[in-house]
Amino acid sequence: MSARRPRVVILGAGPAGVGGAYKLRQLDRADVTVLEQHAVPGGNAGSFRFAGMRVDFGSHRLHPATDPAIMAEIARLLGDDLLDRPRHGRIGLRGRWIHFPLKPQDLLLRLDPGFALGTLRDMLTGPLRKRQPRGDSFADVLMANLGPTICESFYFPYARKIWGRDPHELSGTQARRRVAAGSFLKLIRKVLNAVPGFKPPGAGRFFYPRQGFGQITEAYATAASAAGAEFRYGARVTRLVPPTGSDDPWRVEVAQDGVTTQLEADHLWTTIPITVLARLIGDGVPQAVHDAAAAMEYRGMLLVYLALPVEQFTEFDAHYFPSGDLRITRLSEPKNYGDLRETPGRTVLCAELPAGPADPWWTMDDSQLGALVAEDLARAGVPLPVAPTEVLVRRLPQAYPIYATGYEAPFATLDAWADSLPRLLSYGRQGLFAHDNTHHALAMAYAAADCLGPEGFDATRWAAHRRVFETHVVED
Repeated sequence: MSARRPRVVILGAGPAGVGGAYKLRQLDRADVTVLEQHAVPGGNAGSFRFAGMRVDFGSHRLHPATDPAIMAEIARLLGDDLLDRPRHGRIGLRGRWIHFPLKPQDLLLRLDPGFALGTLRDMLTGPLRKRQPRGDSFADVLMANLGPTICESFYFPYARKIWGRDPHELSGTQARRRVAAGSFLKLIRKVLNAVPGFKPPGAGRFFYPRQGFGQITEAYATAASAAGAEFRYGARVTRLVPPTGSDDPWRVEVAQDGVTTQLEADHLWTTIPITVLARLIGDGVPQAVHDAAAAMEYRGMLLVYLALPVEQFTEFDAHYFPSGDLRITRLSEPKNYGDLRETPGRTVLCAELPAGPADPWWTMDDSQLGALVAEDLARAGVPLPVAPTEVLVRRLPQAYPIYATGYEAPFATLDAWADSLPRLLSYGRQGLFAHDNTHHALAMAYAAADCLGPEGFDATRWAAHRRVFETHVVED
């Protein structure tokens, strides 16, 4: 490769894509072009307008666990638009409402007595369970650490709904990466976080942009553009051609506005699903890689938005529904996240309904899904006060990776194959098949930019970053 500044093409303008573009231009490491098939940045972390309000693709927060350097950058980009908000949700558990994050007084006064006694028993018998491990499934890990009461009342039915699998069919990695309170010690620490004197900085709070969560990626994209990055929206990648020689570029075929063009890139950074990468390259991809891609599974999500002609549905930012007799898993009220007072007399709810093409509700129309959500809310004891004036449904076919038992082998095959391709980097939530939060995706982007220097991409340093990424645990 010549001594000129390298050309980096980034696929996808979600947090990992815009964060990488921003950091590369800030450090002046490369000329950058970002290709995004949608009309705006953000991906599943974006926002859009519905019923006169800015709403997100589900429930999103910027957590205090965000790396301080990244948090400082976001605060600088957003200024006064970055709001510091109290967490105020609740969980429907065995017919009772429990505050989330957990509060000691709620556990004492509101918890179902049978659940409380069962949990205490499970905590006392925990050492015995840990001496007799049964395996390494999601069910085995949580049962050993938390016992049957919490697992069977909360985590197991929730897992069946979110991932569409029995907990025994999910890898133990799913529990370790997705359940922050995966032991009684961690659970006690979370409860103590609400107690003065024990409360660490930021506990019980979150950060949220005034104009919706998508304002974070929009701000990064704007700053990256101002620093010289090129963004192409409505650009769908149709084919990728790897280099054939050490000095040859990647060739990226792009369909945009009915015209197909070709870009050349010295480095190709991709945040799209790693399973899609094999399909886009096509020629020369080993059959074992295609087989591995076919074995990887994602869980889809239906987001059902209900516009209500009322000031506020409830005071809570989110409701969680682990019960197996309800189809939705979470309900958020964006107005309560951002404290949007500019929309008096109306609010919007967003219900999350995990589903895939094989589920009966995947093909329901908007009005049918609106009725389904209303029915679930009534059964949960929080009925709609009035009929919705509008209903909108957004379908996310790849909302969550499913860590089915044995998924590690096909992912390792895909990951090793992607790593073998010259000057290609697969990263971000979709690129690394991870559940990570937005702040984790931004940390990956910053790490990637740090690894690209005058001598090329430092694979050894990136491998060290990957080991850190594997310790990420999702913040709820």
